[in-house]
Amino acid sequence: MTPKEFCLLLISIIASVSGQFFLKAGALKLGKVTSNNLVSHVLSIAITPELLTGLTCYALGAITYILLLTRVKLSIVGPSAALIYVFSILIGHFAFQETIPVHRLFGLGFIVCGVVLVIWR
Repeated sequence: MTPKEFCLLLISIIASVSGQFFLKAGALKLGKVTSNNLVSHVLSIAITPELLTGLTCYALGAITYILLLTRVKLSIVGPSAALIYVFSILIGHFAFQETIPVHRLFGLGFIVCGVVLVIWR
């Protein structure tokens, strides 16, 4: 993977993780969905800035991922995109005060090791 391709991968990962952050922030703003508020919540998605920002970030992540797929083998890019899981857990912890159990930390370590092995030449 060249430095340009690696930058595309990072942009894709950062955009996707940002999308998850904004979608979570917007979802918290909406509150829990019940059968009584389902319609209003679905309509509120279209006017909640955090949700619109999250969807835009996801779109940017998908576009950069597609551009990356035109240059790099799927067998390398696909597993590398698993880094999204690592950053999502970290953002959940630091931004939303979610706990990270020890077994999840081990899982994150395995993901990072796996990505390193996949992209290593």
